[in-house]
Amino acid sequence: MQRFALLGAGFIGSVHAANLAANPRVEFVSVYDVSAERAAAVAATHGATAVGSVAEALTGVDAVYIASSTDTHADNLRAAVDAGVAVLCEKPIDLSLERAREVVAYADSKGAKVMVNFNRRFDPDHAELKRIVDADGVGTVELVQLTSRGPAVPPLEYVKVSGGQMRDQTVHFFDLARWIAGADPVEVFAAGSALAEPRLAEPEYDDVDTSVCVLKLPDGALVQIDNNRRTGYGYDERIEVLGSTGLVESMRHRARRVTHYQAGAVVESQLYAGWFERMQPTYALALEHFVELLETGAPIEPSLVDGLKAQAIAEAATRSLHTGVSEKIAY
Repeated sequence: MQRFALLGAGFIGSVHAANLAANPRVEFVSVYDVSAERAAAVAATHGATAVGSVAEALTGVDAVYIASSTDTHADNLRAAVDAGVAVLCEKPIDLSLERAREVVAYADSKGAKVMVNFNRRFDPDHAELKRIVDADGVGTVELVQLTSRGPAVPPLEYVKVSGGQMRDQTVHFFDLARWIAGADPVEVFAAGSALAEPRLAEPEYDDVDTSVCVLKLPDGALVQIDNNRRTGYGYDERIEVLGSTGLVESMRHRARRVTHYQAGAVVESQLYAGWFERMQPTYALALEHFVELLETGAPIEPSLVDGLKAQAIAEAATRSLHTGVSEKIAY
């Protein structure tokens, strides 16, 4: 049994709390949140203990799940490293790439076991696509297409502190692109507009809600990612890999696998309403993967380096949005 603490009892922290409590290989020990009321509610629901500080949460545990606000990730990660506790950390490590690099270097110097929660890697369809690519099922990868759409623009208050579409939404797909292709893109061009929410273009937000990114891999292969914050039809996520001998696709998911055939029409089920409904199972799968790595001593992945590299791509893509030219990616 891996004894776990949880830092953060907000929306995503509550999701992780339920998964910690449900995992038979985990003992959910403690939870800390800046809101003592939130921590107490989560603790009472799942049989853990609400504690009054990060230091107290990190006492007497094997691992910690960092799901606190983004601006606390780096500090909490450093505290966990100092406590000798393994870490499963929500992305990003920090909104500042330089500060993220500093804390990663510190964690590496201490030999810390840290996994970044790029949970989309654990979607069964995406994982099967990756397996087929790795098994030479499509030959040499030449073009990767990823789609990340909808369903609604987040609240403007969230956008203001999120780091923008590249760092917040698209970073997951930068990670998927690297993971699937097995290579680090060398440059990126990004173009975007504020179409669903025009206020995003104002200096206060300086963001977009609709964008396309083109990444070039070292061998010249290309990756295209299209992003949209607002659809009229639900949450749409897809991956397609075109190779020299074939194609593999991880298709959009429908809420139900039911199709109604009738005279003059074929009616299919709608898509999931939002990203969380589509991706919720991947959080439990990511946790199970982390626990397995801790128990077997296998190398940790997605690693802190994976987190840094996805963030470096996001930084270059953000620059490209503003410069209007292709930007080299500085890893």
